[in-house]
Amino acid sequence: MPRKLIFSLAITILIALGLGVGTVVAFQKSSSVKAAVGTLLSERGARIERDISYGPEPRHRLDVYRPDNGTPAKGPVVLFLYGGGWRQGDRAMYRFIGAGFASRGFTTVVPDYRLFPDVQFPAFVEDAARAYGWVADHLRNANGRPRDIVVMGHSAGAHIGALMTLDKRYLAAIDSSLRQPAGFIGISGPYAFDPTTWHTTKNIFAEAPSADDARPAAFARADAPPMLVMHGLDDTVVKLWNMQTLTKELRAKGARITPIELADIGHIEPILTMAWPLRWRAPVFDETLSFVNAIAERPPLTGR
Repeated sequence: MPRKLIFSLAITILIALGLGVGTVVAFQKSSSVKAAVGTLLSERGARIERDISYGPEPRHRLDVYRPDNGTPAKGPVVLFLYGGGWRQGDRAMYRFIGAGFASRGFTTVVPDYRLFPDVQFPAFVEDAARAYGWVADHLRNANGRPRDIVVMGHSAGAHIGALMTLDKRYLAAIDSSLRQPAGFIGISGPYAFDPTTWHTTKNIFAEAPSADDARPAAFARADAPPMLVMHGLDDTVVKLWNMQTLTKELRAKGARITPIELADIGHIEPILTMAWPLRWRAPVFDETLSFVNAIAERPPLTGR
């Protein structure tokens, strides 16, 4: 049986066993179904604080996942930004991300952010920066000092996270004393395409002053934090050259970036393989965990 068929079958079985066949159709419309899927794919060892406000808008809400094994959280906080084409998304679906990292000792934050058509670029990047500022203020070490933050995103979330990480204006607008992320992890991210002219995104990015203002690759700089980027070789939604271009631009500046190409993997699969029943499919979880562990072992950054 082909590996892709096995993978698709595994997803179908998980949904059907946990939720009932009828929910497959209702999946995109039901927040309760999304939450149930997120729970189904999650592992134990995490304590969740839900529906915390990080700003004035209804979608300025986040969930915090903390280790629930009797030991204090270690190292950096992971801030995860989900994808959805800048049009859709629900943090409840990504409980498996938060629980996966928390069960390994890393506090993880999953925020919602505003979406098109309610807002246009750059509002969702500004929301991510606001969530980042909330993490810096509220999730501190036992001695009260700020903890390092690793920004992670998938698809549109990878674009948002990369732009917030590389374009210093976003965090500076929240607080000029905010230090940059300790690292960035991008999965299936559209870092280099022109969203102001692409037919499915030009309305979302119509207010961008220029195409480069919306392209993370345009903000490559020598002092960028270390980055880990992964992309499926069979991704037909976001093409591989986006990761290749970002890698080329950052390396040209002397920045550290590690690209990983995933064979026989498409666009959605990389993030799904972070769920415990599907980790056999690709090394995405192991690579991200190794990256975060490496950051945890180095001296923390200075500043807020």
